[in-house]
Amino acid sequence: MSKLDHQNLTIRPIRALSRGLGILRELNQFNGASVTDIAKRVKLPRTTSYRILETLCFSGFAIRDKNDDLYRLTSQVRSLSDGYNDETWIKNIAKPLLDNLGKELVWPLAISTFSGDSMLVRETTDKSSPLALNRYTPGIRVSILGSASGRIYLTFCEENEKEALLSLLKNSPDKANNIAKDKHIITKIIARIRKDGFTIMDDARSSEISMAVPIFSERKAIGAIVMRFIRSAIKTDQAVQKYIPLLKKASKELELRLEGFFS
Repeated sequence: MSKLDHQNLTIRPIRALSRGLGILRELNQFNGASVTDIAKRVKLPRTTSYRILETLCFSGFAIRDKNDDLYRLTSQVRSLSDGYNDETWIKNIAKPLLDNLGKELVWPLAISTFSGDSMLVRETTDKSSPLALNRYTPGIRVSILGSASGRIYLTFCEENEKEALLSLLKNSPDKANNIAKDKHIITKIIARIRKDGFTIMDDARSSEISMAVPIFSERKAIGAIVMRFIRSAIKTDQAVQKYIPLLKKASKELELRLEGFFS
């Protein structure tokens, strides 16, 4: 027997983690479940089940609906399989579209998806764009409220996920997420983005301005298409008028190509 095999036989599993995964699995089977329902199914004391469910809520993976007091998963659970489905649709469906759009617009583009408590940049055209001041590569993360892609996702994600995400952001160490504590500001931001169908992120400290539109699949927000442009090269209102319609068109085309992919 190898040393590794011997270690595998002697290592004791973490019971709390095993229980948590069991409850996560059960929640995935239902569109809402009570503490009592879950406790019976996983054969755990009600108090233990309650603590695990509340931990899942605190972590953003679940939410307790105030209307019926049932627990439901949020779409943040998708982040647990980020390297699975996302890798497939990004590489085979989104990347070719993004590359073609990049040739047309010239400005650097990116596709970002929600992951954990931030937005993960999945693909960019920075390497091929002559107008990219900074060349970003896939894999970098940006904050939810400090980025155009994050604000887009927050606006268009489902209401139960929005509530869970805002609760998570209120405790975020990232200063850009501090405004999550101000309900008035958040409501105003979301209302404006929902009305416009896009958002602009203008950080005075940066030479670049970002604009983003949502990506949908089966009417659910799954990410954002982002374009960056140099502030001294074109006025923001001109950039909006010229490029937003093209970004929205690309987003719609991507949505059509994704039909049936996640079902």
